[in-house]
Amino acid sequence: MKGFGTDEDTIMKILTSRSNAQRQQISVSFKTLFGRDFCDDLKSELTGKLEKVIVALMTPANMYDAQELRHAMKGAGTKENVLIEILASRSAPEICHIKKVFKEEYGCELEDSITGDTSGYFQRMLVVLVQANRDPDSKVNDGLVEQDAQDLFKAGEMKWGTDEEKFITILGTRSNVHLRKVFDKYMTISGYQIEESIGRETSGNLEKLLLAIVKNVRSVPGYFAETLYKAMKGAGTDDDTLIRVMVSRSEIDMLDIRKEYRKHHGKSLLQAIKCDTSGDYRNTLLLVCGGDDE
Repeated sequence: MKGFGTDEDTIMKILTSRSNAQRQQISVSFKTLFGRDFCDDLKSELTGKLEKVIVALMTPANMYDAQELRHAMKGAGTKENVLIEILASRSAPEICHIKKVFKEEYGCELEDSITGDTSGYFQRMLVVLVQANRDPDSKVNDGLVEQDAQDLFKAGEMKWGTDEEKFITILGTRSNVHLRKVFDKYMTISGYQIEESIGRETSGNLEKLLLAIVKNVRSVPGYFAETLYKAMKGAGTDDDTLIRVMVSRSEIDMLDIRKEYRKHHGKSLLQAIKCDTSGDYRNTLLLVCGGDDE
C-alpha cells in the first residue's frame, strides 16, 4: 500500500490465505509497526466491491454479523432478507455472542432494534430466534415428536386459517435433531412436506423466515448453497449477499457448501463466481472459495 498505486494481488493473497484470528493479529502488528490503522489504510487504498469484501474479511465473525444486522435495520426501510439469513442459520451460542457484540457496539439490545423495525408474526418469530432458547441436540422424545407433528398439522392443514403461534413455538425452540424427526412424522401424517404446508398456510416475510428455518434444520450448507445460487441467478448479481455468505462461511462449512452447490445446481460454486463477477473482486472471492469441484 506504500507509495503510488496499490498491490492488490498481495493484499488479496495474504488476507485470503489466513484465518480471521490471524488477520486480527496482522492488524495489531501493523498498528505496532507503522502506527496506522490497517483497516483504515485498506479503505483508503481500495474501492467498490473489492474494498467491501476485503474489509469484511478483516472483521471478526460476531462483529461482522452484528454489523450486517445493524445495517439491515438502519435508516429508511429494513432488509428483511439479511435478518432472515443470519438469525435462521446461526446456532444459539452464536446468537448469544452476536447479541453481546451488538449491545457493546451500538448501545442497544438486538431484540429492541428488531421489534422497532418489524411487526406481526414475522417479528414474533425473529424475537424467538434472538432469545436463543433452542433445545440442545440430545436424546429425542418420540412422544413429543408425534405431538409436535400432530400440532403442526392441526395448526395448518386441518384448520381454517393458521395458528401461526404453534409454528413459531415449535420451529423456534425445538432442537434440530428433534425437528428433523418431526418433519418426517409430519410427512407421514399429512402426506405433505412441511415446506409445502408453510407455503400454503403463510405468506410474505413470515413464510420466507419459516422456510429458511426448515432449510437450516435440514442442512445449513444446503441452505447457503441455495442462497448463493439465488444471489447469482438471472440478470444482475446480489453482491451484498454473495460477499456476506462467502466471508461468513469461509471458515465454517465452505467445503460442504461447495459440495451441495455442485450437487444441486449442475456446476461448481467456483465456476458460478467466475461467470458472475469480475476483476480483483472476482479473484478475491475465488480465493475465498478455494478449489473447483468439477
